Amino acid sequence: MDFTKHLADKTIVLGITGSIAAVRTIELAHELIRRGATVQAVMTEPATRIIHPDAIECATGRAAITGWTGRVSWVEYCGGGGGSDDGDCSGGGARAADLLLIAPCTASTIGKIAHGIPDTLVSIFATTALGAGVPIIVAPAMHESMYNPIVRGNIEILRDQGVTIVGPVIEEGKAKIAPNDDIVRWAERALGSYAPSGMRVLITGGATAEPIDPVRIITSRASGRMGAALAYEAFRRGADVTLVHSGRIGFSGIREIYVETAEEMTGAVIGELGTDGGYDLLISAAAISDYTLDPAAEKIRSDRQLTLDLRPTRKLLEAVRGAYPDLAVVGFKLETAGGETLIERAKAAMKRYGLSMVVANTAENMGGGEGEVWIITGGGRDVIHAGGTKDVIAGTVFDSVEQVMGTAGGECRECSE
Repeated sequence: MDFTKHLADKTIVLGITGSIAAVRTIELAHELIRRGATVQAVMTEPATRIIHPDAIECATGRAAITGWTGRVSWVEYCGGGGGSDDGDCSGGGARAADLLLIAPCTASTIGKIAHGIPDTLVSIFATTALGAGVPIIVAPAMHESMYNPIVRGNIEILRDQGVTIVGPVIEEGKAKIAPNDDIVRWAERALGSYAPSGMRVLITGGATAEPIDPVRIITSRASGRMGAALAYEAFRRGADVTLVHSGRIGFSGIREIYVETAEEMTGAVIGELGTDGGYDLLISAAAISDYTLDPAAEKIRSDRQLTLDLRPTRKLLEAVRGAYPDLAVVGFKLETAGGETLIERAKAAMKRYGLSMVVANTAENMGGGEGEVWIITGGGRDVIHAGGTKDVIAGTVFDSVEQVMGTAGGECRECSE
């Protein structure tokens, strides 16, 4: 698997408290490190009774901070200063933290942080980070009965102080810690410095389906991976993201609108673009059905030949351009032919719909985890080739989006006016 190094050169202090979910921190630390981060763990005394500090050291390559010493490690890491990293894993030569991530975070620790009670190692790290302006992410974990109005109120206090709360997931009578992938995405967002931050981005993804009868549908081979990867990348870069599709990613940082048919997708997009505040950008990556039909009310018998009367669907980009002629739109163009034929047809689509950018690809890319695309900008003058996993391609697409939107190296132009 290709792990993009979104957290390269970042130091994350991982606060571990006394929840049974502490057993998840080994893999969480691995995920952060795979993306380039240096991870320094700090553990409360109850946490050390759930997972041994030696296991944490093995996972991070650095001895966990488990005791109070004269080095005042909470100031060393989260006090806004910090020294150079000389390879000492015991806390000496600490590199200032870019982020304090507390996962799992118990109800007790949430209350201590919210009310300024620094009487555990993790709560004193958090108190110091709040005072120094170091970003903090908290991933709560506890029994559902403990996730009561008082604890929720303490969480709101933390939110008011700028703390990012990830989760919890309520199921099986527990307020479970959020999935590691979700926590990592929030960490990447907190530590990113991308220009699209603050933009509102609407993305379509996946395939639509036209019902033939209550059982059968007409659809395509599109998996929805590209749309999801684009949504994650937009979120990672700080955008406010809505994804319109027929699948489900279930990530709290991205708003999802579920549709099935081409008309439902077009209607949802037009409706969203008309909401208060509107959107800065539409990325139309979905494989939308070109044809539809009037479905049978009952299951069609399979013992006879069947002829379907298909008619063209309404074109989403035509509808968008008619209603919102000035909106920045990125389109996707899919063809079976490659080479110059693909590029020329993509350029024709750019001109026809007034697109800011086109991502051209072939049918070979459908359904898989990897592929290659040609990104066309500058009114058709500039063509960039990109390949790899869908996540890598999404990153390259948004690099081009920054250029097209005039946001590279600074704030979103529309957002700063």
